[in-house]
Amino acid sequence: MEPHDFKKWRKAQGFSQKDAADALGLKRRMIQYYEKGERDGEPVQIPLAVALACYALSKGVVNYRGPAKKIEMRDEEKISA
Repeated sequence: MEPHDFKKWRKAQGFSQKDAADALGLKRRMIQYYEKGERDGEPVQIPLAVALACYALSKGVVNYRGPAKKIEMRDEEKISA
């Protein structure tokens, strides 16, 4: 996931930087680094786990408890799931 893709994902979800940080379990500052693509002049890579979490959140998954358990979805996604 590239920085512009990350920012595009955040805006598509209607998240502020703080909302995205809360949803991903990160600090707001990390969201800023990911969107900028650098930290203190050094490149920052968006970890695969963060990219996959972004995908899951975009599909309405808010909690995953393992393969044999129910996936917790946002209320508006439960209707279509």
